[in-house]
Amino acid sequence: MKLLLDEMYPPSLARALGQAGVDTLTASELGLAGRSDYDVFAASITERRVLLTENVADFARIAGDHLAAGQHCPGVLIALSTRFSRRPAGRDPLVAAILAVAGEPLEDRVVYLGRL
Repeated sequence: MKLLLDEMYPPSLARALGQAGVDTLTASELGLAGRSDYDVFAASITERRVLLTENVADFARIAGDHLAAGQHCPGVLIALSTRFSRRPAGRDPLVAAILAVAGEPLEDRVVYLGRL
């Protein structure tokens, strides 16, 4: 799996995912810090990376509109902030949830991650 982390996630999550075998880039690494959600979504498509975000309101709509227009995307993983903390203690459960779906077909899907 190739993953793009939305800018709310710390580099430590990218490192933890990399150690778990997930090819991960952050939005900041791609120069997307402070850019629009549309730009981040477009970068996930260009880079062919599944997007991880907790911004369900914007990215579910953006992905839905994109798919309804007959376009494709690598997929969007939604990690609701009510389920996963961005603090260090929340990193391992989030990594486990991502690994749990890593083998699934994610293209053209919006997947809500659940705690294991």
